[in-house]
Amino acid sequence: MFLKATLKILHVSAVKNWGGGENQIELLCEEFKNNHPEVENLILCVGKGLFHKKLKNTSLNFKTASLSFNFDLRYSLKIGRICKKEQIDLIHIHDPKALSLVVLADKFYNLPAMVFSKKTSFPIKNRKQTLFKYHYPKLKRIFCVSERTKTITAETLKNQSRLKTIYHGLNLEKQKNIAAKIDLREKLGLAKDVILVANIGNHIPAKNLATFIKTAEKTLQQREKLKFHFVQIGQFSSETPGLLKQLKTNNLDTDISFLGFIENASTVIPQLDYLLLTSNSEGVPNVIYEAFYHKVPVIATNVGGIPEIVTHMENGLLADAFDAEKLAEHILFLEKNQELIPRFTENAHKKVVENFTTKKMAKQTLQEYKNVLYGRY
Repeated sequence: MFLKATLKILHVSAVKNWGGGENQIELLCEEFKNNHPEVENLILCVGKGLFHKKLKNTSLNFKTASLSFNFDLRYSLKIGRICKKEQIDLIHIHDPKALSLVVLADKFYNLPAMVFSKKTSFPIKNRKQTLFKYHYPKLKRIFCVSERTKTITAETLKNQSRLKTIYHGLNLEKQKNIAAKIDLREKLGLAKDVILVANIGNHIPAKNLATFIKTAEKTLQQREKLKFHFVQIGQFSSETPGLLKQLKTNNLDTDISFLGFIENASTVIPQLDYLLLTSNSEGVPNVIYEAFYHKVPVIATNVGGIPEIVTHMENGLLADAFDAEKLAEHILFLEKNQELIPRFTENAHKKVVENFTTKKMAKQTLQEYKNVLYGRY
């Protein structure tokens, strides 16, 4: 088959908020733009959403469409019109809702081949409508963010040869030059001797922020003379009132600060003493890569793809999901054995620089694009 000089890729996102998945779309497209001129990217996102707002501050090409409900036909028709007008070669779908909308669009337009990024470790539901879209004939590849995601996905799907593991990556050059707009200690009125422990993640069930609060409580109960302050940064949701009630009920208002959404929140990571992740389900959180790069110790739950990145007692500490007692023990253990921290953080930095970069992610993704378009399986 004739190889085109330029591949035109349409990236479709139906997520209104901003999170790790949207960050990776931006990073992937930036990497293609800077280092792979043979790839021409166009992003379709939800109009007036946080991702749209973020993209306006970049040099990336994007378009928007209205999305008032899950199967908003306006969004699907926009996909079709873009593919026809821009002569798109391949559609890269970035979330389950977007997959539904692309499949719907194919009923009105003859769309090109599709690939899908599976960014979570949630199993695919074994129901007819869901299985239909994941087995859709034009869906040629499913990029899994971790081996764990790949294993879980394979349990439901028939054609497992479509599954390819492509880890997310960090743009090393951007990380060298990050600058936080806020000083957390100054904002919170904290002295230099206060140990700052933070969690970064939107308020969704998978982040299990109730365990974050319990971990903080158990750490404070056993801290002896140590001074701690816990910070949570992430988009508020219907989960938030219950979490704030948990703070108040346990008299933790002065020890834990919920700051809500902060633009470019990851830029505050170098200010932290510890990054604490208490999720009960994950793909691979971007904040781990960022903490690794900036040599901030990571304490996390061993769910999803996290154990593929964090090795217990080598570059971080792991505990079971919901085990607030063990997570608190880990924080206090590192604080009392600080000689371990330089070894952990050096190992972590080396691992992310060598294995989890946007350069590697883009190279692997481009190869799969070509495999799909030129019939290599």
